[in-house]
Amino acid sequence: MNIISILTVLLVCQDVFADEGMWMVQSIDRALEKKMQERGLKLAVSEIYNADAEGATLADAIVSLDFGCTGSLISDQGLVITNHHCAYCDVHALSTLDRNYLENGFWARSAAEEQHIPNKNAYLLKRVIDVTEEAEAYIAEYARCHRKSQVNGAGRFAGQQGECSMRKLSAVLERRWKEKTGMEAWLYSMWKGSRYYIALYEVYSDLRLVAAPPVSASAFGGDIDNWEWPQHKCDFAMYRIYTAPDGSPASYSPDNVPMKSPTHLKISTDGYQEGDFTMILGYPGRTDRYSNAFETDFEINRKLPVCNRLRGEQMRIINGWMNQDEKIRLQYADYYFSLSNVQELQDGEVKCSKRFNVLDIKEDTDRELQEWIESDPGRKARWGNLLETIGKKYEATQEIERNINYYRETLIRGVRFNRILFRIRSLREEVLQANGITPKRRFELKDGTDPVETEACRTIRFKGKELTSTMRMIQDQYASFDLRVEKDLFHYALEEFYRNVSPEYWGTYQQELHERFTDKSFHATELADWLWQKSYITDQERFKSFLAEEHTIDEYFADPMFRFFNDIDITTFTLKLMKVEGMPKINRLNKEYTQALYRMRVDKGIPVYPDANSSMRLTYGTVGGIEPWDAVIKNWFTTTDGILEKHDSSRYEFRLDERQKVLYETRDWGRWDCGNGRMQVNFMTDNDITGGNSGSPVLNAEGKLIGLAFDGNKESLASELHYVEGYNKCICVDIRFILWTLDQYAHLDRILNELGY
Repeated sequence: MNIISILTVLLVCQDVFADEGMWMVQSIDRALEKKMQERGLKLAVSEIYNADAEGATLADAIVSLDFGCTGSLISDQGLVITNHHCAYCDVHALSTLDRNYLENGFWARSAAEEQHIPNKNAYLLKRVIDVTEEAEAYIAEYARCHRKSQVNGAGRFAGQQGECSMRKLSAVLERRWKEKTGMEAWLYSMWKGSRYYIALYEVYSDLRLVAAPPVSASAFGGDIDNWEWPQHKCDFAMYRIYTAPDGSPASYSPDNVPMKSPTHLKISTDGYQEGDFTMILGYPGRTDRYSNAFETDFEINRKLPVCNRLRGEQMRIINGWMNQDEKIRLQYADYYFSLSNVQELQDGEVKCSKRFNVLDIKEDTDRELQEWIESDPGRKARWGNLLETIGKKYEATQEIERNINYYRETLIRGVRFNRILFRIRSLREEVLQANGITPKRRFELKDGTDPVETEACRTIRFKGKELTSTMRMIQDQYASFDLRVEKDLFHYALEEFYRNVSPEYWGTYQQELHERFTDKSFHATELADWLWQKSYITDQERFKSFLAEEHTIDEYFADPMFRFFNDIDITTFTLKLMKVEGMPKINRLNKEYTQALYRMRVDKGIPVYPDANSSMRLTYGTVGGIEPWDAVIKNWFTTTDGILEKHDSSRYEFRLDERQKVLYETRDWGRWDCGNGRMQVNFMTDNDITGGNSGSPVLNAEGKLIGLAFDGNKESLASELHYVEGYNKCICVDIRFILWTLDQYAHLDRILNELGY
């Protein structure tokens, strides 16, 4: 009996996980179809996804926007709808202080005004193919060709030298299928190598922005309301896909034409009620629900608390400056938006994991798995010491991992001006090439030592301002941030680095500076100020003067700020980690764990779906509210009344422009009236979603569009690790509120006409 047949039996027998699951669209079998139909679905599974169907299916209207968000085709002219926060960086990139589309909205009132977005792609899924046998055959052949001696007494996990990496496997199979079909091919590993699938896509690279409301509508409530319920956001944006005149995918050209969509979603303005069936198709990015207790403990008790604390303080610093200066707000809007979204998500993950005892649940699962392994000689031979080995590895590496975490969050990610330092490192190659020094002429051997750079390389004098490509990139970096903000972030990063990263990992120069600024105690602020004042990098005028003069590469690299950041890199830590970790690697052990857990659940008749990995998935559920705490009951929808109740012109996150306020107060909903003279704004379902589902269409029982998924609730933030029944909710924006905004606020009649209104 094959895996699909087993799952068919399992799903008939099991009800406990009825609404949990991000199901692979190509594996929606009769049992799952029946379960959804019992919940209210009025479609056959073949109308959702069927690569062999003559007509179009719902899946044919779903696009991935570079596998970061999901969008939907909603007209026969290539119009795509998604979330505003998925378009945020594009709107930000188009904005200036004079034309601030974030604050004022972007509305293309003609086709000519639709703005091309460079490097934006839409992926349309054409087919998913099970290639497990092909993948396993290649892996076996690779092992035969690369097998090496593994004699060190560690049993099955002794070595990985001959193991085919996922990167290598993907490169080979994706190339094969691309050559065979002419389409973009992506390989997906499910259950960490238990099954393999190739997804074939058509890729469209000419996307143009059509509509985006102001952040006072799309992000009303800002970070304060993020992950909360109730919310009141009009979180949508629209792009259009353009093609070559013959309809084929093409790079941007003024001669391109709007895509003739093979199909598109139908919109329903009939509304919905509590208990109504809902279905979401999209591209959820990542979950780790097959993680073991040791991995979970590392995430929620060791790694994330550090990240959350440091990022929270960085957000406080940035937000303080943004509230003082509109120019800084625009400069940092996109960065702050992404920073705060991740920080709040991960902070909630820690809190919810503890509230819902996720670690205890994982430990129970580990014990159950160990018992299952012990009950069979074959399983015991393969996995008998797996959990014990994993536990020892995490214990052995926790200290080095703590140091790596602090290093990444301070000197790598904690400040943005260090991007300039990365560009300065590339000066060496550009200068050597400009002077005709080939790799063969670059190094010399002395007395059997390691190769050293020749004197000729080190003494070349040049004017940096003449290196146009590098200088242009550096100037672009300067334009993206404010040095006053960066100085405050650097002060914080330096202090946290010295306080938390063990001295054994400090570079020679970092140790020297620490000693220089230490008498009875270490003066981090004085050191940070000294570095900032001495560096030519931290002042644009000093930088320009330095570029205008002749210097050698060594003189560029002698800058104290450059030396401080360049004194160590991640290799310093990873070499130590490799030594401490030994073989087998933790990642390899976790892969074995997932495969064992997967097989145990199939063996025990428990429904299984793979972790999210940016492949197309289906999730189904119903409209409904939530009881987040004892005796606290929250309704399943919000209205514009809540926007007016929250409105506060003195708080950036809750301000409205005058037109919004008047329109909400007037309550003229026209043809978009939701009943009782109210306009519904957001609603809640229990669909199982995660990052990547942003912008996914929320469909009713007939497969018609009733809204867009844009957020989860605070109680659901442990869902990357574990699904908590009754608390995992999906927050959606009502399609009628979107249409009303296009109509009454934006007066974008041409788009409404295109949609048939």
